[in-house]
Amino acid sequence: MLLLQETLKRIRPLDTEVIAKARARSDQLAIPRNSLGRLQTMAQQIAGITGQINPPYERKVITTMAGDHGVVEEGVSAFPPEVTPQMVYNFVRGGAGINVLAGHVGAEVVVVDMGVAADLTDLRETSRIISKKVDYGTRNFTKGPAMNYDQAVASIEAGIEVVNDLAKTGLHLLGLGDMGIGNTTPSSAIAAALTGRKVEEVTGRGTGVNDETLKRKIEVIKRGLAVNQPDPRDPLDVLAKVGGFEIGGLAGAIIGAAALRIPVVIDGLIAGGGALIATELSSTVKKYIFAGHNSVEPGHKVMLERMGLRPLLDLDLRLGEGTGAALGISLLEASIKILNRVLTFEEAAVTEGNR
Repeated sequence: MLLLQETLKRIRPLDTEVIAKARARSDQLAIPRNSLGRLQTMAQQIAGITGQINPPYERKVITTMAGDHGVVEEGVSAFPPEVTPQMVYNFVRGGAGINVLAGHVGAEVVVVDMGVAADLTDLRETSRIISKKVDYGTRNFTKGPAMNYDQAVASIEAGIEVVNDLAKTGLHLLGLGDMGIGNTTPSSAIAAALTGRKVEEVTGRGTGVNDETLKRKIEVIKRGLAVNQPDPRDPLDVLAKVGGFEIGGLAGAIIGAAALRIPVVIDGLIAGGGALIATELSSTVKKYIFAGHNSVEPGHKVMLERMGLRPLLDLDLRLGEGTGAALGISLLEASIKILNRVLTFEEAAVTEGNR
């Protein structure tokens, strides 16, 4: 708990003086004022996050956090739990969607085992995965809490540790994604618990389940919430009662990045669940987060609304892994380059018009 508390204390508001300087430069670029819209305001926000008018962007990392969920026993997913470790192996081999899109935007992929229900020792021995395993999957939250309170704290602190370690060798833009069969179920449960919205409003098809399975999924979430009664005033209690280890890890990574003044791009529903936990622990964290895209999962839209985040893209994505975060990172990098590489009217010797 000490690491979490100390990290939360280090989170500060954005640097308004640097934002003002970035806005002043942006207003003088040799283009019609604000003609690049959000690309210009994003750069100003990134300047305020980093405290630098020329923010670095060279090292971009997508952290994909993996974990399994006991609630899959209730038949809420179209895929069996064995797929989680299989996909983790695919990530480290470089054969997944996230590997392709991360490579496309020049980002590294760092895979973290937060709670995969399999022994991944062979990957750890080759340093191809970071092990922060809290346990071999969560428990079935229809029968009691998914994890205990200490495990919830441990998962968040593990996420903080991952970012702290990455930052030791330089970390400029962080993207966050997930892997875990069944994890749209705890994410939707978190959304319902923290926003007060009806379960039906925050629950989607996840891996593409049919109508019958979707109905079962909604009933399972309702049962889990009724059994556990998570306290919406305590995000750690919500995480412990109906969450997942990778969701806690994502929350911790966001908190750790904010404390280090590193911009974060989140993926869809599961990363959104981690972001929701993080922002409920510290409202200041919201200013450090960019929503990479608008997921087709209805709970994601509710989460973004709660956090006051506007998605950068709307491409009907629902894969996870960090794919939407990778695409979002490309826009953050573009925004920084616009701020610092487009010449001002004075630098370009262009006559400034009446804008």
